[in-house]
Amino acid sequence: MRICRFNDNRLGIVRGDDVHDVSAALERLPLHRYPLPDHDPLVAALPELRPLMKELADAAPAVPLRDLSLLSPVASPRKIIGAPVNYRLHLDEALADENIHHGTNIMPIDKAGLFLKATSSLVGASEGVTLRFPEQRNDHEIELVVVIGRQGSHIRRDEALDHVAGYAIGLDMTVRGSQERSMRKSCDSYTVLGPWMVTADEIDEPGRLDMQLTVNGEVRQKTSTANLLRDVQTLIERASAFYTLMPGDLLYTGTPEGVSEVKAGDEMIASIAEIGQMHVAVR
Repeated sequence: MRICRFNDNRLGIVRGDDVHDVSAALERLPLHRYPLPDHDPLVAALPELRPLMKELADAAPAVPLRDLSLLSPVASPRKIIGAPVNYRLHLDEALADENIHHGTNIMPIDKAGLFLKATSSLVGASEGVTLRFPEQRNDHEIELVVVIGRQGSHIRRDEALDHVAGYAIGLDMTVRGSQERSMRKSCDSYTVLGPWMVTADEIDEPGRLDMQLTVNGEVRQKTSTANLLRDVQTLIERASAFYTLMPGDLLYTGTPEGVSEVKAGDEMIASIAEIGQMHVAVR
């Protein structure tokens, strides 16, 4: 199942090039008073809601995707977790290029650990990226994103995929500089998620997905998740050793080599096999 959010927070199921509105399923979500829940309510309820969502989609008219504005498929993640330098060739290019490392200590992922991004930086594909510091270098970074579906702490590697709700394409946009990663990667609109979430049952092996990013038609990044230094299961195990993972938490798994600058007016097209393709404008 491919689940999207669109227009004014409508919920949809994507089938081919069309969307079927299943927003009525949101009426089944519990109403919350202060304090708000520590998870994304839709992702938490997804196992129970999926039969209803399918029923609603079967009855709803098809609306062309091209006519809709796609938001982030996850509305309320409590954590956005990033995996730095998780591809060998990206580690090599980061170490070699002063315009990337800016004199900072680039360490392998096992030494660097993971990092957090502000949830306020999250946007969907149609919202695009607005450069916060256009006079500085701003880079694209395509990544496979894991959407956590079930709460867990100290999750064992062999049980990690049982905690996954689905997968999406991510762009971890980055201002180059000497500041901490979390600061440079947390500008408004610098965490793109989309174009929809593909539920975990549709992707048997997240460690064998081809990915590609183009800018204005030029291929900039191209690899397979088979080249991750630490795979999805290991990242979940490691993240959950430090944080309790909650439904809706997002795990950005790292970017391959080929990171480079984007400017206002550019169009990025990010694609990952078995998920799809998203068009993202730079403003």
